[in-house]
Amino acid sequence: FYLFDDIDMKEASALKEKLNNKHGKQISFNDIIVKAVAVALEGHPECNVSYHDGMIRTYRDININIAVSIEGGLLVPVLRNCREKSLQDIHREASELVRKARNKKLRPRDQTGGTFTVSNLGVFGLEGSISIINPPQAMIFTTGAIREAPVVENGKLAVGKRMKVTLSCDHRAVDGAAGALFLADIKKILEHPREYMVRSLNGV
Repeated sequence: FYLFDDIDMKEASALKEKLNNKHGKQISFNDIIVKAVAVALEGHPECNVSYHDGMIRTYRDININIAVSIEGGLLVPVLRNCREKSLQDIHREASELVRKARNKKLRPRDQTGGTFTVSNLGVFGLEGSISIINPPQAMIFTTGAIREAPVVENGKLAVGKRMKVTLSCDHRAVDGAAGALFLADIKKILEHPREYMVRSLNGV
């Protein structure tokens, strides 16, 4: 089943700009999204699971696959132990995995052991998409492009920064309520990144 939402990315955009201006790093929106998913998974271990041969397996580690488009296909290398990583760590390791993927130098370990997948199709300018789950995982989180859109703030019309997202779920492993609560927490973290990603920011 599929869950959809529209996330206010104004604070995440401001945070990205501030961090890159202050530290000279090129933290990306994908880095922020991956970290937000990892933080949300800490509070929802029932979503960090896989389904295989009628059995549900719950993972202690949070290892997030990132979808990387390459010539002639798609690869999903894995960022390990995202629970412990700062935004800087995630950016550095994700950049290296993308480089290796596009140079066809990924090792088997770089592509195995993932517990959850993030697919950012916003880089192609798409507003949204429904993604196929990366088996045997139970979920994949897909993001669209961050776009300017009219929003109402304090009773007045303003220009906001919005991002459409989809959470694809395997109903054999996760029910609708669990998926909805998990997605709500991802949204909360992305809309208030300074509050919920404080440990990561201290490491930037």
